[in-house]
This record gives sequence, C-alpha cells and structure tokens, in this order.
Amino acid sequence: MNINDVIDFYNKVRFEISKVIVGGDTYIKLLTIALLSRGHVLLEGIPGIAKTLIAKSFSRALNLEFRRIQFTPDMLPADLLGTYIFNQKTLDFEFKPGPIFSNIILADEINRAPPKTQSALLEAMQERQVTTDGRTMKLPEPFMVIATQNPIEHEGTYPLPEAQLDRFMFRIVMNYPSPNEEIEILKRANIGIDESLINPIQVNIIDFINYIEHNVYVSDDIITYIQKLVTLTRMKTDKILLGCSPRAAVVLLKASKVNAAIEGRDYVIPDDVKSLIFYVFNHRILVRPEILIQDSQYSSLGTYNVISQIIDEIIKSIEPPR
Repeated sequence: MNINDVIDFYNKVRFEISKVIVGGDTYIKLLTIALLSRGHVLLEGIPGIAKTLIAKSFSRALNLEFRRIQFTPDMLPADLLGTYIFNQKTLDFEFKPGPIFSNIILADEINRAPPKTQSALLEAMQERQVTTDGRTMKLPEPFMVIATQNPIEHEGTYPLPEAQLDRFMFRIVMNYPSPNEEIEILKRANIGIDESLINPIQVNIIDFINYIEHNVYVSDDIITYIQKLVTLTRMKTDKILLGCSPRAAVVLLKASKVNAAIEGRDYVIPDDVKSLIFYVFNHRILVRPEILIQDSQYSSLGTYNVISQIIDEIIKSIEPPR
C-alpha cells in the first residue's frame, strides 16, 4: 500500500456518494478523515438537509454495517448496549447485543436522550468497548459514531455535556444548499435517485488506518505548532471560559495526518492543520456569555460565528512553521 492507494480510495468514496448527495464534498472529506483516524462526528443542522442520508450513503459506499438509532427521552442504556435474556432451553442468561455493535452508528437526535443514555456512549466512543452487568465486550472494527442534533429545537432536549462533546473529533454544521445545488436535488428527486445506486467499495478500512498511522510523517515543528494553537485557547481567558483539552491536540494531529494522505503527501504541513482546526475546536471552546452581550465586535453575531472569529484570531496569532 502507498499514498496513491489512499488517494484512489478517497476518490472512489467521493464519487460513489456524490451519486446521491449534492454539494457534499466537504462533508464527505471530513467523514472520511474521521473514519481513517478512528474519530467520531457530530452533524448539526436543521431537519431536511440530508444528515441521515449522508451517513447512510457513507456506510454503504464503504460496505460497512450500519445502524440508525433514534434517540428519544424514554430511551434506556440497555436499548443501546444490549441486555441479558433468559434462555429457557439452556436455562441460562444470554447476552443480546444492542444496535451499538455495528461499524457505523447513526445516533439520530442524540440530544433527545436523557444524560444516562448519552453517557452510555462515552465508553464506546473512547475505549471502543461496552460494559454491561460487569462484562466488557469489544466493539467491531472499524467503529464510528455519527451523531446528529437539531440546533433550533430546545424543548425536550438534553444538551450534550462537555465530556461527551470532547469525544467527537469534529462538529460539522450543515448549511442550506446553494440555489444551483437545490435545483440539482430536485432534479434527482424527480427521477427517484436513492442510495441503492451506490456501489460498495471492497477494501479493508483497517489497512488504510494502519498505513496512515505509521507512514505519514509529522515533524517536531508541526507538533509544537499544534500545541501552541491548543494552548492559546486556554490563555484567551478574556473571551474563552473553557479552552481545548489535550485530546483536541491529539485528534488534530491524527486528522492532519489523514488529510495529508488524502492530499497525496506522506508528511503533514501547516495547511493540513489549519484546514481542520475549526472543525476540531468549535465544539470544545466555551465562550464567555458576557462576550456575546458586552463586546460590540461580537454582539451582533451568533455563538457559532463568534467561535469562528475567535478561532481565526488564534490561527493568525501563531506563526506556522516554514
């Protein structure tokens, strides 16, 4: 395996998904980066902009087992992880695996589940295992959670705690399509195009993960650059209440390696880091509430845009290595 194999793999994934998804190149790239760096993704957007469809299309293109889990206020951890059922034939309790035992999990409207159920995902996302009734079981590989949430509705929802947000490699905010993209969506809907058109790609994902992990070079200068960017989020105490954790630095490093490979390089450059920093940082930075009210520079902007501007300031404050 070499870098050309990684490029070819990514191009095939993008081609197959583009048969169904219009204007989703950025989303496809970020999902691919997350998968190849063992990360998870939080998709945020209003209903009807293809959050579920892009997750289903992504798993189909990669020929991976996919489960969609609809999170609801009455959902219990056992509904996610599985439970023990008494078998009358063997006169013993047998474990019935829950839907989490799949390669790609779509946690639909994750913020509608109560905190106890949300926390059941923490071990799965970080340790790639689940523990129930004192028994620990490994999850299949690869394993990836794609969670969705609607940022508009707040009634009947439970905001994700910071500990769980930190488990997501990226938060991707999906916006409305452009007028031309929406016209193309309508044309495809008119003739009945769906995900059955996607031809699954027959590859071993773990081989690509291992290749990138061991063969893409990261210099000490790049590592220092990432560390400075993360540290600055903790030092801007005038605007940021909570900065990024060391986990943010680790996932930014891993994601940058995959981005470099997709771009055809076996080494990371500053542009790899800068192209991903917003998606890694935006859900990990907690802005001081008074900034949204008192500072005229930000008061007219929404929280998401404020975070975007602060991240831009951080990028411009650190000189990248040459």
